[in-house]
Amino acid sequence: MLSIFDGLRDITLLSTIIRLFLAVLLGGAIGIERSYKNRPAGFRTHILVCIGAAIASMTGIYLYLNMKLPTDISRLGAQVVSGLGFIGGGTIIVVNNRRIKGLTTAAGLWACGIIGLAVGAGFYEGAVLATILVLIAETWFSILGSKITHNEAFQILLEYNDKDALNGVMRYCKNNRMVISNLAITGRQKEDSSVYSVILTVRPRSKINREAIVDYICGLSGVIDAEIVKGG
Repeated sequence: MLSIFDGLRDITLLSTIIRLFLAVLLGGAIGIERSYKNRPAGFRTHILVCIGAAIASMTGIYLYLNMKLPTDISRLGAQVVSGLGFIGGGTIIVVNNRRIKGLTTAAGLWACGIIGLAVGAGFYEGAVLATILVLIAETWFSILGSKITHNEAFQILLEYNDKDALNGVMRYCKNNRMVISNLAITGRQKEDSSVYSVILTVRPRSKINREAIVDYICGLSGVIDAEIVKGG
């Protein structure tokens, strides 16, 4: 550890002021990036989380060292880590196609709280380095992640009159590295035979030709019709 901070690791008025202001700076640095991207938890939220975690960490240390109370120093910090889950959960939402948004913001809030605990404990070096890494992850890594291509899920509406036809479709999807994430079946009577309809939500693991898939499925025994009803 850096020796220049040795005089600020005890709980004194000066170290308390420095730790709280450092919590504001580090939490605000992460919060500015989130506010710039118009995320649910922004500048003020990250500052409040970091300050709260810092004061909780300092309170545990103060009660043990200054007040001489038989308490666990890490107990308050552990409760902060648990409580951050409720705050972060409020930023996570499910949007169209069951896509999840807000996970990065929730993880940033959690990391911001941990950084606050480090500041409150006097671990200044770790807090500053962690803040830098969080900012790098939320900015530069975000650009890198956007360049990674994803195979979007799509839905196939299938009509068939032979129950073995569905097994054939599912076997075909498995053999071609396509995951069926959802399946909804409805049956209806049509004239003197039973016709079944099923909507398959398929997520391919590699690049595919959707039209070729539909053509193949339509050629299976017992399949009446197949078409793509939803997908990118």
